Amino acid sequence: MNALNTARSTAFIRLRQEGRTDEVARRLVEAIELGLFAEGQQLPSETELAMQLGVATVTLREALVVLRQRGLIETRRGRNGGSFVCAPVELPEGLLLQRLREMSGPDLRDLGDEQMAISGTAARLAAQRGSREQYARIAQHIDTLKQAGTRLARHRADARFHIEVAAAAQSLRLTHAEMRLQSEVGELLWLEKAGGGDVTVVEHEHRAILEALLSNDTVLAGALAEAHVSRGIKRLISLRLELLAGSDDEDQAGAIIA
Repeated sequence: MNALNTARSTAFIRLRQEGRTDEVARRLVEAIELGLFAEGQQLPSETELAMQLGVATVTLREALVVLRQRGLIETRRGRNGGSFVCAPVELPEGLLLQRLREMSGPDLRDLGDEQMAISGTAARLAAQRGSREQYARIAQHIDTLKQAGTRLARHRADARFHIEVAAAAQSLRLTHAEMRLQSEVGELLWLEKAGGGDVTVVEHEHRAILEALLSNDTVLAGALAEAHVSRGIKRLISLRLELLAGSDDEDQAGAIIA
């Protein structure tokens, strides 16, 4: 099976840089947080995983310590022991809103520009290079999104859709870039205040992209993906401005009371 046939396989592609602990940890954290590994799933053995990533076993062990400290995996001893993925934890909405508030306008714009470039290119290439099997997996994530009942579940289904599109593009760099972007900004898009409660709109946009892929329409697939990302980033920019305006009003009210 081709190494890019599934999005999950890209998490274990050998690192192009020297195997720094933080880079190994980041790759694994992204894969777990985005739901590429299910709750309770056992990771490959340390020896096997280190070999797949192309790093020393000691480097991998240091990275796994980071994952354990973050509560992403637990280590079980004994005959059937190993590292197992823990149940996902949904971040408090207030924490995500604070993260968005602290981002600058140029940062959000740059993120949008980068994600439009990545997602648009991935969609164009996926329309050209993707297989029917890959398109079927993309469709499954659309159905998963429709059925998702929590913010975290919606974020994961949305992220998996975009990562699978990148995997269908047969590009490791695009897939890794999409994983990084989804980890960085994806959950913010599903904040209730950012319109994250309206699954119907996103589902419709995802299905339109899928139809373009199935028709092998590279131009339309890229344009739809770029427009989809652009709308999401614009929602975040608008919400950030609302949050900042609210903070200013609170400061002014506090000054009057004082």
